[in-house]
Amino acid sequence: MMKIPVTIMRGGTSKGIFILEEHMPTSREQWQPFLLDLMGSPDQKQIDGLGGANSLTSKVAIIKRSTIPGIDVEYTFAQVSITQQTVDFKGNCGNISSAVAPFAIEQGLVAAHSPLTRVTIFNTNTNKCIISEVEVQNGQVKTEGSVEIPGVPGTGSPIYLSFRNAEGAVTSKLYPTGSPIDTIIWRGKELPISIVDFANPLVFLHAQDIGLSGTELPNEYTEEQLTMLEEIRSIAAELCGFCSREEATLKSPAVPKMTVVAAPTDYKDMSGNLQKANQMDLLIRMMSMQKPHGALAITGAICTSAAIYSQQTILKDIVGLRKEIIRLGHPAGIMQTKLVVSFGKIESITVIRTARRIMEGYAFTKKSYSSVPLEMSM
Repeated sequence: MMKIPVTIMRGGTSKGIFILEEHMPTSREQWQPFLLDLMGSPDQKQIDGLGGANSLTSKVAIIKRSTIPGIDVEYTFAQVSITQQTVDFKGNCGNISSAVAPFAIEQGLVAAHSPLTRVTIFNTNTNKCIISEVEVQNGQVKTEGSVEIPGVPGTGSPIYLSFRNAEGAVTSKLYPTGSPIDTIIWRGKELPISIVDFANPLVFLHAQDIGLSGTELPNEYTEEQLTMLEEIRSIAAELCGFCSREEATLKSPAVPKMTVVAAPTDYKDMSGNLQKANQMDLLIRMMSMQKPHGALAITGAICTSAAIYSQQTILKDIVGLRKEIIRLGHPAGIMQTKLVVSFGKIESITVIRTARRIMEGYAFTKKSYSSVPLEMSM
């Protein structure tokens, strides 16, 4: 077996394993089997690894100090499948991104400056930069604060996360198919969808077009409804050129992300709180690795905000005006994004998150990976 230094971090509404790239196998071909081993996949319970048996806790961030001018750290995101022998490196995770700067500061990759440390992050999955601003006190990352984010108990110190020039993050195009609206044939029915790639590729679908209300909570979907959503997502994956629709669940399970939208309406969130229609601009429900997301992916919120601002996608049927503050009603509550626009073009989109270190120590893999530094062997 191998002994590997790891840190468990919560970032936003996700939790993941953070590893310095120097502790990864030097052969990139071994990254997938190594991470599957580390997380205990494939296994529905991930009982023999560090995974939490949920797509929101089966994530890995691989970090290194950058040699690129103007960049502090480079970050690679890995979505580890729970049930398949697959690790998806195609897209990024915004929630996990929010923990990258605190990790980098705590690891000494970036010097701490009070009261706010600015960290420039290069995400290798999308070749895009993220600016993270973290509160620092007495040379340490501050975790206590008054910021509350839906889907996370308690409060924390704010982390300001800005996604800049995020258009075409995975496909190099804002509209991967060349069109802001596509009509697909699904089960013999014409269905309008929009595929947008901004921070991550999403496929948008009107809830009413497949018999949903848009207010569904994660435990309220039937298996038939989840199957329908994956069928539509698989068609979108093929349209993006990622793989055939028949292979999408295995070869491209994380992107494009299925996103169901509806007009604002009152609903009760997962905590039983009433969310009022006048407090939101859009109802949104996302899928994560073929399961309902318990909150909202940050890259999903970023992409949705860009799609709303464009006024060209199917979202214009719901939000008919360009907005620079956007409120998105999701299963855990309401998330707000802020757009910085110059001459009609989006320069950046910012969200506020919280994050914290939960544990650091050593993990033990089941197998030996010869390319991992020998001093880590047991």
